[in-house]
Amino acid sequence: MMENKLIKNSSQNIAIWIISIIAIIPILLIVINAVKTAPEASSMNFDFPSTLQFNNFMTVIEKGKLVISFFNSFMYSGISSILCTLASAMAAYVLARNKTRFNRFLYLFIVMGIALPLNYFTLIDVMKWTNLINTRAGIIVIYMVTQIPFSVFILYGFMRGVPRELDEAALIDGCGPKRLFFSVIFPMLQPAAVTVLILSFLNTWNEFVLPLYYLNSADKWPMTLAVYNFFGQFEQSWNLVSADIILTIMPVVIIYLLGQRFIITGMTSGSVKG
Repeated sequence: MMENKLIKNSSQNIAIWIISIIAIIPILLIVINAVKTAPEASSMNFDFPSTLQFNNFMTVIEKGKLVISFFNSFMYSGISSILCTLASAMAAYVLARNKTRFNRFLYLFIVMGIALPLNYFTLIDVMKWTNLINTRAGIIVIYMVTQIPFSVFILYGFMRGVPRELDEAALIDGCGPKRLFFSVIFPMLQPAAVTVLILSFLNTWNEFVLPLYYLNSADKWPMTLAVYNFFGQFEQSWNLVSADIILTIMPVVIIYLLGQRFIITGMTSGSVKG
């Protein structure tokens, strides 16, 4: 029995190591070529550079206008993630506490958005009708609503583990609906709420298609479109393209590493029970 368990654990560890190596190889290739000269990076190999060209990053920031794009991405992802978390938490609270047939249908209808594809052409007409096309407010709204289905799914499952007695005790103490939610319920949702906030931020930061369709002005582009545009201009300079990619993914990696503990806690504290 012990030998079988040891073999099983060893096989799992080997499989995880193989998957990790496969995932790291492209990142390592980009990191190495980001500090090469243009001729050295033309073949995109794993050979180390003769001298480290850290000035590639400054060149990319200047020519790629990454400062504006970084601000746009941070604003879009940050605001939409906060709004999505608040809206999803309030929706999950109402749907979980009032278990009627209509609310059950409404919950399933919202969660269907996880699997159903987005109709981009119909959405274009809606954006034009609401005068939100090619606006920062419009892309923030789109980012928010596209993340709501998964966020409600996570928070709804976690909400089922919050005792209903807390609501009753708060009401007896004189709490109104707003104070009940924000002072009593929402702090209890912290593990799942932080998980939703981080995952929503990461997903919207990496979004490419939505801003491509709904943002026409270059000064409103996020980092993903800036990389796409930069690649079109400097497709022969793989060292600069690699440096641009690193600058784009670095904020996501940092945020994920800082929030990894919250993500694991939120996922393992009953947030996926429902």
